[in-house]
Amino acid sequence: MAEKKPNPAPRRIHEVRRTDTPSGVTHVRAQQPDRFTVVGNHLLQHPALSLTAIGLAAHILSLPEGAPVDIRSLAERFPEGRDRIAFALRELETHGYLRRVRERTESGRIATRTYAHHLPVHVPAVPGPATAPRARRQVPRPSRDVQAPPQEDDRGAGRAEPAPPEMTTVPSAPSAPGAPVVAATPTASPAGADQLDPSGADATPRPRDDKAVALLAGLRRADARLTLSRRDVYRLAPAVTAWFDVGAGASIVIHTLTSGLPAVLESPAALLAYRLRNQLPPPLPTPPTPPARPTTTPHSMRNCDGCDRGFRAAEPGLCRDCRSAPAGVYAA
Repeated sequence: MAEKKPNPAPRRIHEVRRTDTPSGVTHVRAQQPDRFTVVGNHLLQHPALSLTAIGLAAHILSLPEGAPVDIRSLAERFPEGRDRIAFALRELETHGYLRRVRERTESGRIATRTYAHHLPVHVPAVPGPATAPRARRQVPRPSRDVQAPPQEDDRGAGRAEPAPPEMTTVPSAPSAPGAPVVAATPTASPAGADQLDPSGADATPRPRDDKAVALLAGLRRADARLTLSRRDVYRLAPAVTAWFDVGAGASIVIHTLTSGLPAVLESPAALLAYRLRNQLPPPLPTPPTPPARPTTTPHSMRNCDGCDRGFRAAEPGLCRDCRSAPAGVYAA
């Protein structure tokens, strides 16, 4: 009788094909003629998305057209809370798999339409508190021509150090998760402190841009899709001031920015910047100066030699009536 081996080969499972890999996953594939969704590996194997965002994206791609995908509906469908679902939706928007646009319906109401992209679209990076790179701490270095301060003995109280340069802290936005820490930087003089900083979220407008800021902030009254952030308002204010400088009134600027808007408005700030830059009218021409009227000095008063009536003339003589009368009448 043959001797039984202590480690016999495992029995083969007919449903699973053999693989050469010693460990890891083995795919058991089956043909699916219907009720399936094609999802790209660029999404399922995305290196930056969380597992919640990947699963939520796969669920959204499997839904039919018109299915609700708002935070409340998804929270009722899955055990994850609203905070995790909202964070996952923001992840998908950041990486171009989801886009939520506020549109005006035929009845005049504002509704949010969600566009789910099977392929990621390019999302321009907007510098701000959430996407700006972490600022490096700048340490002021002493000048080379400054001599090193004298050092005391080790037994002394300490070493003399030069006075540090005046430091000023740039105000930052309120603390938020992932907000960059703005380090203090040395400033030479306070000159230019009131200038507009296009890259800062808390930049304050110049006094001459107050009218432009008020105009841009009030565009949402004409169309709710033109609601701009504070950073976009301060960045576009100089362009609106340029329209005021060439003689355009506020009504002309508002009509130019709000008329003929597209049905789908993805980036209102980019559209307004394009119109302000490319539709800037030329300055008003200077009105022609009317010709100056010649100044004439009236003649002096004279007494007529014929009828002794007063009239104005350059030289003494007869008046107009006496000059036109016949010679006989003047003789009489």
